[in-house]
Amino acid sequence: MSASLLDRARAQAPACDFWSARAVTETSEQLQVRQNVAEAPSRSRDAGVMVTVMDGGGLGYAATSDTSDSGLRAAFVRAKEAAQAVAGKTVFDYRQVAMPKPNGRYASSTQRPVASLSLAEKYDLLGSVCAAAKVDDAIVDWSASLWTLHTEQAYVTSDGGEALQRWDFVIPNITAVASQNGHTQTRTAAGQYNGYCQQGGLEVLDRARFYSDAPRVAHEALQLVAAANCPAGEMDIILMPDQMMLQIHESIGHPLELDRILGDERNFAGTSFVTLDMFGHYQYGSTLLNVTYDPTREIEFARFAFDDDGAAAERHHIIRDGVLVRPLGGTISQARARALRADISGVSTTRAASWNRAPIDRMSNLNVEAGSSSLNDMIASVDYGVLMHTNCSWSIDDSRNKFQFSCEYGQVIRKGQLAEVVKNPGYRGVSSTFWRSLSAVGDASTMEVMGTPFCGKGEPSQVIRVGHASPACKFSNVSVFGGAA
Repeated sequence: MSASLLDRARAQAPACDFWSARAVTETSEQLQVRQNVAEAPSRSRDAGVMVTVMDGGGLGYAATSDTSDSGLRAAFVRAKEAAQAVAGKTVFDYRQVAMPKPNGRYASSTQRPVASLSLAEKYDLLGSVCAAAKVDDAIVDWSASLWTLHTEQAYVTSDGGEALQRWDFVIPNITAVASQNGHTQTRTAAGQYNGYCQQGGLEVLDRARFYSDAPRVAHEALQLVAAANCPAGEMDIILMPDQMMLQIHESIGHPLELDRILGDERNFAGTSFVTLDMFGHYQYGSTLLNVTYDPTREIEFARFAFDDDGAAAERHHIIRDGVLVRPLGGTISQARARALRADISGVSTTRAASWNRAPIDRMSNLNVEAGSSSLNDMIASVDYGVLMHTNCSWSIDDSRNKFQFSCEYGQVIRKGQLAEVVKNPGYRGVSSTFWRSLSAVGDASTMEVMGTPFCGKGEPSQVIRVGHASPACKFSNVSVFGGAA
């Protein structure tokens, strides 16, 4: 990020109680080879500045892609006018907020930059992976894709704060679709919404087993197309990390966002069954459940040093031994919540989807900590149940409580042994009781670091990157259903 841009932002800033400027430049490249044919690359570059002004108790934002002196000055004028227009009319006086003063730098730990490969080399790589998925005539569609992004961000404040951050994001995937005897099934390497997401370079492809995984994906699609539907009934389930990711996201992450608890999301994405009085004592899950918010975790998708309001990244327990400890709320939401409950805490979690969006509370890296059970031990403990991989659909109510989730791939567990493959496995539950049925947590050998580039929230809409690390987990007496149920 240009040092001159930061200097010019400082020069154009107005006299006010507080101001900040956040400049973002992001480049994106999406490549895909489908049915052994290279599709046209999709490339984009986006850049601009968001300014924030607090004045007289009001808060205002303005964004601009015009980073000239006049463009920056005009944005600050609009933000100050907005802050003054709402001063004294909001439910909260923003003079009560002590904004952070960041000072530092961050860069993804990239070992082998994807940019070191030419476009032709990247297509050659994708072509070989794609071709390896065509293992049978029943594979009717197959593809390999690679989405990479590079983001640079500079944040400066009126009191001399400055944070410079750079990220490299890598999102690979493999898809195989099998069709036979009137049945069609899709299997992916990490989910139809790109669940294998990490920071780094070509080393991410090594960790994702991208070079060798296509035959497995295709053979599992063939297994699914020949399989019976998942059985229905109340039984034990084991969720693998690529499904735990979705479970954490929807039934822990979203209901614990503090701005949602305070009512900000009601118009668009709903509210939460969680209330401010629950923190510190509410039994969210069994005593085996430990959930951390960790924006400092190496390689995870939403790692950073400072959030978009300048708060320093810190690891905190959100749930400890099953008890709800703290919400996912950043600097401003914490100040608002403390006006209602003085001892409420929070985390460094306000983030924006781009330069043209104001930061709001997001879950960032939200992880279930590893336990002590091996996968074999968890399977051996199940008399009758289903092991489920890879989310493919979800439904959850607007308070993030009642849910119904479906997966790509299932295996029946019978008398402690993995048995036949089943298709269309799904389960339903209620967040406030489902996590209390957690009866075993996988050890570190079952842990996967995953994520999603597609977490939606906010008005105007913001789609943001989120990380989730989790071991495999066992839940007891869960309502399970299949495609015929």
